[in-house]
Amino acid sequence: MRRLAGLLVVPLLLLSTAACGDDSGSDSTQMKNGVPAITKGAKFGETPSLSQGKGTPPKELKVETISEGSGPALKKGDIAQVNYLGQVWDGKEPFDQSFGKGAPFDVTIGAGAVIKGWDQGLEGQKVGSRVELVIPPELGYGAQGSGEKIKPNATLVFVVDIVKAASVPVSATGKEVAQDNKDLPKVGTNTDGKEVAVTVPKDTAEPAKLVSNYILEGDGAAVTDKNNVVVKFNGKTWKDDKTFESTYATDTTVTWPMEQLSVKGLKDGLVGKKVGSRILLVIPPDMGFGDKEQGSIPAKSTLVFSLDILAVM
Repeated sequence: MRRLAGLLVVPLLLLSTAACGDDSGSDSTQMKNGVPAITKGAKFGETPSLSQGKGTPPKELKVETISEGSGPALKKGDIAQVNYLGQVWDGKEPFDQSFGKGAPFDVTIGAGAVIKGWDQGLEGQKVGSRVELVIPPELGYGAQGSGEKIKPNATLVFVVDIVKAASVPVSATGKEVAQDNKDLPKVGTNTDGKEVAVTVPKDTAEPAKLVSNYILEGDGAAVTDKNNVVVKFNGKTWKDDKTFESTYATDTTVTWPMEQLSVKGLKDGLVGKKVGSRILLVIPPDMGFGDKEQGSIPAKSTLVFSLDILAVM
């Protein structure tokens, strides 16, 4: 089954080659400190152009700091917002970039959600920095390549601006709120970052309207419909009380851009809730996936979520 996290938002510009490059690449073969030189837009925040790599590319990951920021260093588990441009070593134009697209790209450091060269190359870099990554095939797309623009065993070159970052706690840690309604699912209150139990009541009618209740009430800022929200969740279907996906179980977070969240019940249930909270969401079919089956989620399913709101970007 395709992970639910990927079904909930309109497809974004990701670290794939689905996005098209542009014609801004340079025909020069200038090199600087063993990496392709930035020929235009060298300053942080400017859209860069890269020269074509010359000679044999490095066999190991190479990280060149173009300009160092003054913010905190990225560590595993942090959520970073970055802008990037990607080009193959011997290419003349980018295969993908987020510069000029209107929004940076969110990446969880060390989570394995992007190619290994990114996880390894960005860890330890400071917010506000511009870095250039030269990534060998085994830390990129390897022998299989990716699409038409990244051939098998290609060395990749990225210019990355680290715009923002946030440290993400392992769990919601808010004040416990009584769960008095016996007709609603009961949610665990553990704060150790491990799986959170969700128990759907038996022989009870499914709510016809959206339920969005605090389980642990945090004291952070209220979520808006403009935020990118960092969450952990356990998602179930009401009818069979069966988990279809849990990011608690894998100890991973998911970042949802609220403006692109396609499931109305999730969006409406999150807006106004405080960062640091755990909430119960019960989403009726007309605010969920409706009459469409989604992998192991049957059509017309009522969805149940325990959801930790860990940070906003």
